[in-house]
Amino acid sequence: MDPDEQWVRQAQAGSDAAFARLVTRHQSAVRGFLRRVLGGGWAEADDVAQEVFLAAWRNLRGLKDPAGMRAWLLGIAWRRAQDRIRAGLRSAARDAAWLETRATTGRRFDDERLALNDAMAQLAPDARACVALCLGDGWSHAEAAEALGLPLGTVKSHVARGRARLLEALGGSDDG
Repeated sequence: MDPDEQWVRQAQAGSDAAFARLVTRHQSAVRGFLRRVLGGGWAEADDVAQEVFLAAWRNLRGLKDPAGMRAWLLGIAWRRAQDRIRAGLRSAARDAAWLETRATTGRRFDDERLALNDAMAQLAPDARACVALCLGDGWSHAEAAEALGLPLGTVKSHVARGRARLLEALGGSDDG
């Protein structure tokens, strides 16, 4: 039996220790996903990750398939990220000011990394999430579709267009 399944069942029965094991096991994936989706704001992503795990604890009894814990958590993370985006906490003016500050701080940043960050920031939030999961974390299209609550074809399209846009930003080609 997958440890997630055992720990979910124990946590659903009220075990704080089992839920703590689940948090330890999945926090890196949740935080990494949120950092990419929210545009690199680590403090904000960590705040949202805390909200995700709090919501997961509150709603754990509603999880029907304990083996799907990771996808369930990423689904919660995606919805929380969308809430943040919709609320305007990461407005376009703030992002532009942040990018300008980073570019003019005098630090030497790798041009490709800046181009990649800029290209990711240009993607729509749902496309950014698909690219982050499938290209960044190696998730299958089906896993990403389940976690994000998007149709499989939409995820595939977002990944293909996002990949092409990232390659274009880096001066590469999609010839294989």
